[in-house]
Amino acid sequence: MYAQFFGNYLLSRDAITKEQLVTAMQQKSSEQIKLGTLAIHAGYMTASEVEQVIIEQTHQDKRFGELAIQEGYLTEQQVTELLKSQSPDFLLLGQVLVDNGYLTHQQLQDLIIDYESEDDFYEDSLDYSNETQESIQRMMMKLFILVERPLSPYELSFFHLLFNNLVRFIGDDFMPVAPSHWREYPVNYCISQQIDGDFAMKIYIDMTPDVAVEFASRYVDDEFSEFDEYVQSSLEDFLNLHNGLFLVNMSNDFSLELELGPPVAETDELLVFDTESYLLPIVFPFGTIHFIFELIKTH
Repeated sequence: MYAQFFGNYLLSRDAITKEQLVTAMQQKSSEQIKLGTLAIHAGYMTASEVEQVIIEQTHQDKRFGELAIQEGYLTEQQVTELLKSQSPDFLLLGQVLVDNGYLTHQQLQDLIIDYESEDDFYEDSLDYSNETQESIQRMMMKLFILVERPLSPYELSFFHLLFNNLVRFIGDDFMPVAPSHWREYPVNYCISQQIDGDFAMKIYIDMTPDVAVEFASRYVDDEFSEFDEYVQSSLEDFLNLHNGLFLVNMSNDFSLELELGPPVAETDELLVFDTESYLLPIVFPFGTIHFIFELIKTH
């Protein structure tokens, strides 16, 4: 899941455009990490050394590892170690951006150094093959910096689950956009569901009909051709599934018993919020899904 947050970081630095990021996120799932990218991240090679090996590959029919050893940039032991290593997800995104010509190896190297430094990523404290909840929660807190509001443990749990469920049921080729305060919101097609109890909130999911068709198709792993009641039911099911799992987590992790209302299709063309509300856009290659969180009561 780190690729989503790294992509958001690249946008905040104006390193790439939103269109370039969406394209790269879509390609990422079909790519494999390259040895040169791993070597840069491990600190075994510089970006310029990787570029030299790539150039040399146009003259010699040898693998990257063989040439890197031949040129004295890597040892056989380091190549074996890199090939066996579990690499962080955001490295693959960076590699695709380089392959597409959106970044150079040097730019990627500099951005990774800055990104890991800002997010306090250290190899002795983070196992990339088993992304820890603390690491993801820290990045979610940074995502909400623009609205100048720290997230409660309940909200962190909610967003952690939301990103996990998007990966599980829709795909990992998405990018969260920094959230913002909203008092009014013009509706496209919107479903809402309310959670009641000591921590009460209302969750809205809104998208255009054509985006809804693609979202539902991914969710049920079938092809919908038009916006109809089956698509609408799929959106309701996703929202109900996510919020139901959230209630289970609240009970198991915090001994907090909450109640869940049924999903409801919003009929008003303009939503007006009386309490604290946030809009979190999630961009997929097929379009943008808008999640709105209206906080009613905090414990």
